[in-house]
Amino acid sequence: MKEQLLNKIKNREIVAGVAGLGYVGLPLAVEIAKAGYRTIGFDLLEDKVRKINAGENYIADVEHETLKSLTAKGMLRATTDFTKIAEADFIAICVPTPLDTHQQPDLSYIEHSSIQIAQYLKKDTMVVLESTTFPGTTADIVKPLLEKGSGLVCGQDFYLAFSPERVDPGNARYKTGNTPKVVGAIGDDAKTVICAMYNSFLEGGVHPVSSPEIAEMEKILENTYRNINIGLINEMAMLCDRMKINIWEVIDAARTKPYGFQAFYPGPGLGGHCIPLDPYYLSWKVREYAFHTSMIETSMMINDRMPEYCAQRVANILNDFSKSLKGSRILVLGVAYKADIDDCRESPAIRVIDVLRKKGAEVLFYDPFVKKYTDKKNGKTCSGEPSLSAELLRSCDITVITTAHSGIDYNLVQSNSRVVFDTRNAMKDVEDRSNIVLL
Repeated sequence: MKEQLLNKIKNREIVAGVAGLGYVGLPLAVEIAKAGYRTIGFDLLEDKVRKINAGENYIADVEHETLKSLTAKGMLRATTDFTKIAEADFIAICVPTPLDTHQQPDLSYIEHSSIQIAQYLKKDTMVVLESTTFPGTTADIVKPLLEKGSGLVCGQDFYLAFSPERVDPGNARYKTGNTPKVVGAIGDDAKTVICAMYNSFLEGGVHPVSSPEIAEMEKILENTYRNINIGLINEMAMLCDRMKINIWEVIDAARTKPYGFQAFYPGPGLGGHCIPLDPYYLSWKVREYAFHTSMIETSMMINDRMPEYCAQRVANILNDFSKSLKGSRILVLGVAYKADIDDCRESPAIRVIDVLRKKGAEVLFYDPFVKKYTDKKNGKTCSGEPSLSAELLRSCDITVITTAHSGIDYNLVQSNSRVVFDTRNAMKDVEDRSNIVLL
């Protein structure tokens, strides 16, 4: 069956399925369809399915015309009907892996998808989990669910692997198509066919590893590495504030060393779909081994408290102007978790807003990419200001920059704000810095 699959890959006869059409799944489905494979996208949300089938894009990293062309040609279609899994020879699982209310891994999306897929899984199908998770998920959770629900045997009747998504929203250089892919499969035959499949539609190439656990841990390492280094620089930023030293100038100086140093930057906390969550997955899993990830957990604590730290800095700045935080009118610039994207997942800016409001401040926000967001705690919609004007800036006691969007007129911000608290060094090119306070 391996040779038959390799021939189907070579001749573009594979039908591909992608379960989950979010920031990971939709770009992946588009890349597969672009390579000449008929691709079916699966999602529980009917609105996403409707938009894709109408050629309407909702992911910034996907080219609008490309999506429209692929759907018009019938190369890509979406559905909520999981019975269509039976048509697929290759299935990628790209569903969320959030944390629950107790900061523990929530694998319900992976489990639900695996159960759904198992009902319609046919022989000789390749299944790949791409959702970030802890080591052992593919072999200990997904494999048994697929085998139990389908009656098929992994390695004998179907192929299974883990290949971590590597999606960086807004990255102009590296997209899904040109980023190297790590693949950890169960068995040599699975490694051969699944690597061949990825190589057929990705320009970035494939790096096979010896097991799913290696690939799962590799992904955790990627993001834990960043979490730790951001935690370090956030702690340095707090120290530098105490010592009246400009942390941004310190980093710029350190960057001149051509070896042994990689620049990381402080901010109001961590956001996005991976870096704030992945270390929790690892720290939860390692308890099985009576092991404590001390360095990782310390960095998590530092990063987690940054929104509260920033809110306290706002209070201190207002106090210098004989103004209390309670009753103050505050404008927050940017609620996306990083610059020039519309993604609010785990955004530290939203946590800063929450803390300020709890302390009695009136908080407004403006974000050119995010007009509104839903408060996860109460389900209410929070709407931003329609535009950034001199009048709006002058009406507020302080402007707080939490996301460094490039399209904002920071000279306008500086000249019309009483004081600016810049947590991202977004105003580094503004000449008059007399009313700017840096993180």
